[in-house]
Order: sequence, then structure tokens, then C-alpha cells
Amino acid sequence: METTDTIKTLKSKILITVAFLILARIGVFIPIPGLDHTSFYQSMKQNGIINFLNIFSGGGFSTLGLFTLGISPYINASIVMQSLNKVLPSLKELQEEEGAKGRQKITQITRYVALGWSVLQSIAIAFWIKPYVFNWDLKFIIETTIALTTGSIIVMWIGESISEKGIGNGASLIICLNIAAGMGKNLDLSLSTGQSLIDISKLTIIFLTFISMAGLIILVQSATRKIELISIRQLGKGINKNSYLPLNFKYLGVMPLILASTGINLIQIQLFNKIFANQPIFYFLYYISYYILIILFSFFQSSIVLDPLDISKNLKKMETNIPGIKPGKPTQAYLENIINRLTFLGANLLFCTATLPSIISAITTTPELKGLGVTTLFILVSVTIDTGKQINTYFFSDSYKKLM
Repeated sequence: METTDTIKTLKSKILITVAFLILARIGVFIPIPGLDHTSFYQSMKQNGIINFLNIFSGGGFSTLGLFTLGISPYINASIVMQSLNKVLPSLKELQEEEGAKGRQKITQITRYVALGWSVLQSIAIAFWIKPYVFNWDLKFIIETTIALTTGSIIVMWIGESISEKGIGNGASLIICLNIAAGMGKNLDLSLSTGQSLIDISKLTIIFLTFISMAGLIILVQSATRKIELISIRQLGKGINKNSYLPLNFKYLGVMPLILASTGINLIQIQLFNKIFANQPIFYFLYYISYYILIILFSFFQSSIVLDPLDISKNLKKMETNIPGIKPGKPTQAYLENIINRLTFLGANLLFCTATLPSIISAITTTPELKGLGVTTLFILVSVTIDTGKQINTYFFSDSYKKLM
């Protein structure tokens, strides 16, 4: 009976998730009035930055629909709040001392920041699309700002509703859906140009590259550095191998790749294409810059997510130590050293995964591989793994109930 109830609950959550995701996609195709969408779409086809933004909005920046901004203002607001937690002691105290109530307040502040971010982006878009508007005036700016901001707030609500009532992380699933929706177009599989038969060799190379990249991403996501711990209660009994502090590359996430990809796109368009276009040094500078950006943003992400000082304080509170390391500053220094090494190794793995399609494309003369974006694939694989784990949790909890 309990198994049936668990399956029913799981089915209900999956249906709710699917319904919300469909709603999120429909809003992308509701056009903003007063805009010459045909000429706008044609002019944006060759814009590299817009094509990159389209990856995460499901083509929203080309169609300029109601949900063009998507979940990005909320994601940006979350990053800002995570950064401010390190700078503003009041936010850190709010999160640590007030527990769940403090986190609710921080979530509410994040929503307000997302609202402000949406307004600013909407105003910027209203000015940016001026050449394609039939009657551009103050009324159009206000209407466009309200429409795009409202759309962004609705998407934020959809994301939070999925997290609360559905399966998986709502914001991640919305981004994942947008990526999947435009993946075929972004990949640009021109494998049958002028021919009725598809080039099997190209398909095989693309498939193998896809599998290799997915394998590297899973490695990055699942690899764990276990730091052995011992508590006062264990003294005299030896070290329990099951008592450890897990540190893995998952804390890096996809953010270093997103930020580095955005940065390298801007550098390429504004600098490399103008100065080093069609020169051999272009590729050298491009990949060196990309590598440096991934390293920098990886350490930035690491500093936001993991704080060795907080970890060492928590271990001290729990009367738990790392064998051979004194509590306090020595523990903090030890953890800093391990986290820095893990971050550097993780950043290098991210760079290898990011450049794999380009390397194989150059070796095998398969230009179609350049459309296989590692950032998009990383998000797809990561979200799929996390959602699968959440689904498995229901079955594990059901088995636990039976055991009890």
C-alpha cells in the first residue's frame, strides 16, 4: 500500500513538473507587441553574444517573447547574494544564527534583487531594440519593461514552484529545458548538405565525442576527496573509515564555464576578431585567455561556496578533528591547501572538457562539433544526475519505511 502511495506521489510530482515546464516554454513564444520581429530575428542570427544568450533562454533573445529574460535575473541575484554573504557580516549572521527563518529572509531579499535586475535588463533591452520598433517612445519603453519584468517574475515563480511541489531544482530544470529545446539548432547538424544520405562517419565522431564529454563531466561531478575525521568519542578506538569530510568538484558547478564563456565571447568579438582575425596567433591567445578565465572563475566560485574557516569552526564545535592536524588555524590552513588543489585540478578538467570538441573537430575535420557546447552539455548531465538522485530518494525512503 505504501509503495503504491509513493509511486502516486512521484507521478503527481513529475506531472506537476512537466506542466510547469510547458508553461515556461509557452511564454517564450508570446511576442512583444510593436516590434518588427522578422527583421530583428534576421539581424540577430549572426550575433555571437545573442546566440550565446539564446542557449539559456531557449531562443528567447531572438524571438524576444514575454519570457525572454527567463530565470537569468534570479540566477544572477543568487550569485550576488552569495558574494555579499562573504562581504556583509549581517547577511552571514542572518543565515547562520536564525536558521530556516534567516534563509527565508535571504530568499526574499534575493527575489527583490532579481526584480531590480529584471527591471534594469528590461530597460536596456527596450533601448537596444529601438531600430526595430515601429513607434519607439516612452510608452513603448514602459510597456516593454513591465512585460519583460513580469515574464521574468513568472518564470522565477515557476522555478520555485517546481522546487517546492515537483521534482528537482526548478531553476536548473528551466535552464536545462531551454538548452534541450534549442540544442538541435545550436548543434547545426548539416550532415546531409546536398546529399540524401547522412555521413555515418561524422555521426559516429559526434556520438563518440558526446559520450567522452559526458564521461568527463560525470567524473568531475562524482569525484570525491575524503578527509578522514576523528571525534573525541572515537579516541582509543581507532579511525572510523566511514567518518570523513567529503570534498568534491561539484562545488564548482557550471558557473565557471558560463562566466568564462561569456568573458571569452566578449573578448573575441571586441578584441581578437578585430586585431588577430585569421592569424595563427588568434587560436593561441583565445585558448590561453579561456584557460585563465576558467581558472579565475573557478577560484572565485570556490571562495563563495567553500569557506575553510567556517568548516574548521564547525568541526571544532562538533569536537571533531582531522587526524594529525591541530584544531583552529592549522585545520583551516590544511583545508585551504586541499581546496585550492582541488579547485585547480577541477578547473583543468573543466578546460579539458570545454576544449575537447574543438580539438577533435580540428583533427577529424568535423566542423559540426563546434556546435557541441560543453557548457550546455555540462548543465544537461548535471541536472539529469541530480534529478535522478531525487527520484531515487523516494524509493529509498519507501524501502526505509518498510524496514522500520
